[in-house]
Amino acid sequence: MPFYHKLGKIPPKRHTIFKKQNGDLYYEQLFGTVGFDGMSTNLYHEHRPTQIKSVKEPYSIKPKIAVENNIKSYRFRGFQTVPAPDYLESRKVVLMNSDCSIALAAPQESMEDYFYKNADEDELLFIHKGTGKLRTQFGNLDFKYGDYIVIPRGTIYKIEFDDENNRLFIVESKSPIYTPKRYRNWFGQLLESSPFCERDLRRPYELEAHDEKGEFLMKIKKQGEIFEVTYATHPFDVVGYDGYNYPYAFSIHDFEPITGRIHQPPPVHQTFETDTFVVCSFCPRLYDYHPESIPAPYNHSNIDSDEVLYYVDGDFMSRNDIEAGHISLHPAGIPHGPHPGAVERSIGQTETEELAVMVDTFKPLQVTEEGMKIADDTYHKSWLDENHE
Repeated sequence: MPFYHKLGKIPPKRHTIFKKQNGDLYYEQLFGTVGFDGMSTNLYHEHRPTQIKSVKEPYSIKPKIAVENNIKSYRFRGFQTVPAPDYLESRKVVLMNSDCSIALAAPQESMEDYFYKNADEDELLFIHKGTGKLRTQFGNLDFKYGDYIVIPRGTIYKIEFDDENNRLFIVESKSPIYTPKRYRNWFGQLLESSPFCERDLRRPYELEAHDEKGEFLMKIKKQGEIFEVTYATHPFDVVGYDGYNYPYAFSIHDFEPITGRIHQPPPVHQTFETDTFVVCSFCPRLYDYHPESIPAPYNHSNIDSDEVLYYVDGDFMSRNDIEAGHISLHPAGIPHGPHPGAVERSIGQTETEELAVMVDTFKPLQVTEEGMKIADDTYHKSWLDENHE
């Protein structure tokens, strides 16, 4: 979880009079999660944030399920996802369950004509290709290749891309996204044994503080539908805030891998957690240093979770014929492990340059129609020995 952050102008006490130079009031808003028990932030607006001019009939963006009950391993060729100009239209959900959805996006244009708010889910954006700026009511964040961006539900945002060559891996979560509990002490501070620390978390640094009235289109996702809502004042009219609930960025390149004499289990790579899934970062690292170690991962059974691995860059030692942008799905119910020859190839190797993002869900994932468009339907046979193919 992020730590206390203050930006802009705020009064000395919460819920007290806070006036502009002309004597008018700034308008306070509590932005919180999990009722009043979760993380929260107090924002101060130029105008009342409740002014809405119109609400149009919603339209559905619910993904269509192609494989509802799955036990087959799949590979998805992520870079085959067709680019689209619009950010929201470019987002294609490939895997989902009742707790989360996993999407790919290749947007070509910045968000110019509307603001976006996901009212149902926290969003985790991984930037595979592209640079730009995330603009929000909490201020702005620059992003680049390898950045995770955590966007709490209800955050109003726009994204500005520097060019049209962008690739995003996106996880939407019905549960709040936090840093792992075991990395934090009882005060919430990240421990010395954590693979990253507070210095690595980048907070919003730039408030826009627009003082504008007019018509501002907001697209709000709620229960699988998009509502087009017209606000009467600029959504980025915040002059200051403080609290714990805000978007932040963390680069996968700042993750410091934990290694050992023999092969370490996947939890050492954990980066984020929710009540329903975890996210891990596989980064360049030294291999195990026991003289007889086998660096390749051992075969293991997914008894309690589906495993999704998004390949970002480098040499993926444990897999055959894997490229950047590919996604592997290894579902619960069957064992999986290195492809034939991978164990033998790994012996004697001293380091890896692989870069990948893993999502392990505790409920089974369904494959969408968009996922099947880029699926390799023969991937489940890739563990067969040559004489069995």
